[in-house]
Amino acid sequence: MGRSASISAATSAAPDPSSTTSTTSTSTTSTSTSTSTTSSAAATCTSGAGASSVAGARASTTVMALMSLLVAALSGCGVPSLPGAGERSPSAGGQAFSAAAPSPGSSQGAGQGRGRGRGAASRGCAATAGRLTSGPHQLTTAGLTRRYLLAVPDGPGPHPVLLNLHGLGSDAAEQAVYSRLSQIGPSRGYIVITPQSAPGRLAWTLPHTAGPDDTAYLAALLDEVERHQCAHPGREFAAGLSYGAGLAVSLVCALDGRLSGVAAVAGIPIAQPCAHPVPTTIVAFHGTADRLVPYDGGHPEPGGELRHLAALIVLPPVEQTMDAWAAAQRCSSPVTGRPLRRVRLRLWASCPRGATLRLYTVDGGGHTWPGPIEVPRLGDTARDLDASRLILDAFDRAPTR
Repeated sequence: MGRSASISAATSAAPDPSSTTSTTSTSTTSTSTSTSTTSSAAATCTSGAGASSVAGARASTTVMALMSLLVAALSGCGVPSLPGAGERSPSAGGQAFSAAAPSPGSSQGAGQGRGRGRGAASRGCAATAGRLTSGPHQLTTAGLTRRYLLAVPDGPGPHPVLLNLHGLGSDAAEQAVYSRLSQIGPSRGYIVITPQSAPGRLAWTLPHTAGPDDTAYLAALLDEVERHQCAHPGREFAAGLSYGAGLAVSLVCALDGRLSGVAAVAGIPIAQPCAHPVPTTIVAFHGTADRLVPYDGGHPEPGGELRHLAALIVLPPVEQTMDAWAAAQRCSSPVTGRPLRRVRLRLWASCPRGATLRLYTVDGGGHTWPGPIEVPRLGDTARDLDASRLILDAFDRAPTR
């Protein structure tokens, strides 16, 4: 397996979510992240784990909760610790998070008119004061105070914007470290937003499922950054891991073409295409030995007592899902190559409006983010394949809305 790396995040606490306001409250404390070479629970839980109780929820939300149980079993985790969850962070502030049953609700799209003509510079480019800075922040929307991490590049802008979405039971701090997008993105000119799922929740709410409306929340975050930073509204993107990958891809339809591109690491089968998506660049990474989101589809593969839960979950194959997205976007046939010995690439280079689709298949890869950080309990990691840089390469080439 090679070197084991743990994921640690030394983050200053965001303002206490219990002090609710109707506007964004920003913190001047910067967020720092680090990696070490010692295996720890944080490393094994990066893609998300934890149990959630479900009462009276829709079937899709039940599947989400069952998936969280399976991840917990496979990764050796219990209910994970989030920043401020069950313990105080190194700085004052923070509020305990707890697992809670989803409440009834709806996820409504917050699109921007099929992704056309959103302009090259947000109104925040003209602001002389009050700009958002790198570090932890919070935003109140729909009666909930939500937390997120922001990483802002140097230079005047306008800058492309990237949502970086964590997996089940993980959190913003872990995702920032594991994906490395909060470090690499700003060095390439991207504003990177790494949001936290709702208080009391271990996972995002996919569109049209019960729970807090995360589609509206993420749209509000993009709007907030456009108002208070020099952003490029025609160049907005989303990337995610595992369940966060499912949400990122579902935003293609839920935000009605607002995003120029999305990336899914170990989670593309979680989101199936709508009937007529706006052509959007999609880049996906998936290991053939992923036990949580199986490459060939079917049931997740936990051991022991949780096998009966896995029998309730059926996921489509990865390649079938990518073929469905290619058909929905009316792309031409793909070409196939091997950029690395253990990596196969299927590329749909001719889709309407200049969009492209890419699927990187890692032979023997686990439920992991390809790159330098290993999480052994979740399977093998392709350390010679830098998913974060390839995601940004694909987004750099994506057409502007």
